[in-house]
Amino acid sequence: MAEDINRIIDELHIYEKKVLKAFESLGSKLSPEEVMESQKMDIKPVMSAAGSLESKGLIKVNKKVDEVISLSSVGKLYAEEGLPERRMLKVLGEKEALPMGELTKKAKLDKSESKIAIGWLMRKRWAVIDQGTVKITEDGKNALGKNENDEVLLDKLLESQKMLLFNPSKIIQQGYDLLVKRKGLIDVKKTTKHTLEITQKGMEILDAGIDLVEAATQLTHSQLKTGEWKNLKYRGYDVHAEYPEFFPGKMHPLRRIIEEIRDIFLNLGFTESRGPILESAFWNFDCLFQPQDHAAREMQDTFYIKNPQHSKLPADDLVGRVGQAHEDGGATGSEGWGYQWDKEVARQSVLRTHTTCVSARFLSENKPPLKMFSVGRVFRRETITYKHLPEFHQVEGIVAAEDINFRNLLGILKEFYKKLGFEVRFRPAYFPYTYLSTECEIYLPEKESWIELGGAGMFRPEVLEPLGVETPVLAFGLGIERLAMIRLGIKDIRMLYKSDLGWLRNLPVTQGIDLED
Repeated sequence: MAEDINRIIDELHIYEKKVLKAFESLGSKLSPEEVMESQKMDIKPVMSAAGSLESKGLIKVNKKVDEVISLSSVGKLYAEEGLPERRMLKVLGEKEALPMGELTKKAKLDKSESKIAIGWLMRKRWAVIDQGTVKITEDGKNALGKNENDEVLLDKLLESQKMLLFNPSKIIQQGYDLLVKRKGLIDVKKTTKHTLEITQKGMEILDAGIDLVEAATQLTHSQLKTGEWKNLKYRGYDVHAEYPEFFPGKMHPLRRIIEEIRDIFLNLGFTESRGPILESAFWNFDCLFQPQDHAAREMQDTFYIKNPQHSKLPADDLVGRVGQAHEDGGATGSEGWGYQWDKEVARQSVLRTHTTCVSARFLSENKPPLKMFSVGRVFRRETITYKHLPEFHQVEGIVAAEDINFRNLLGILKEFYKKLGFEVRFRPAYFPYTYLSTECEIYLPEKESWIELGGAGMFRPEVLEPLGVETPVLAFGLGIERLAMIRLGIKDIRMLYKSDLGWLRNLPVTQGIDLED
């Protein structure tokens, strides 16, 4: 116990020692001002030391907040001449009913005061308005001979100038509640008084004795150079002391997951590509063999842009081959979609609905063999809900090479999901631009269920032939926000974009987040 007391004394700052010393001669309860005077200190170090001593359990800091109320210039005028509604009531006491304009004139009120008076007449139930005529009520007649609580308080403040609002009577409290609802009638000034009270533990420290010798907490260059540091008394350091909570800058969790996905593909030997957010319908739909009457191209699913309304198309020969593939299959051996393809529809400007258009552009500009991935934002006309957003992220990838096949596609996807820490399975699916096609599902052990995360397949000849690609091409894509929700253990996709500082600060800094649901 003695060792514990000596350790505490050794760790005290000189200001803390002085505050404790004040109790030795002045008693167990002191005001900060008494400490200031006895120890020749300023108020700031006194209160700082008091807070530190309280955290160590050596003193208690009691705080009392007093409210002092007084009249403003407008409040003083109303106290002397009467509240606007009282002046109107006096006129109504003589006439009982008057048109609003005449009542205002007889009460000698201006336009702004008249509005205030009418409002409070109604609130206090002193009068009613009937087709522009103000009529006194029974409550109003009863109020003619006596002051209401707010008027009582006005009179008292006019007499006393100031009033301490401490444990007020019912009349004063109700009067105060009415007056504070009116702007500018009373001024409220809050004063805070502190009382410092020493604890039993603090008394034990005083009994053990405190030496008011200032202890060093840091050394100067001069002290080190001259050797003066050898003769200094050093303040003890509390290794158990609380430290302030701090929040270092860190990457947003969604961005962190995107970077994790990028690292996986880069380590698998993929090249990263990017594409424009504002895209032509040609690259977003037509080049991917989506017919021009496809439901996904309607306004309900796609953001069409007014300015610029049309986008530039690529070379005429590529445009012609794509159009021919739609109409009759062209040189692909397919029958196509069997309609007359419209070049003007392909020129429409859209916000890209997927990142597969990046893959199409990349194939048109690069020759196989190749491995490419792209991460970017896509846009769809979705209603915002806990699981849908009109703007989200997708990751897209393609591999083109001789003799590549569907089994290679499944192997790449298994390796990708394995690196993310998921078990994956595949089930058949349909996409306009791939055949064979599959959807990827990952297993969630805590829910004992599978959830769909992305689609994949082999690009159809109708996609590849117009682009001049003669080798097989496998393609895959997945939505990143859904993956982020699983990794972060959240049920509402909007959480990723809310900038909730509490949630963001509590997320771990490290990669591979795996929070409980």
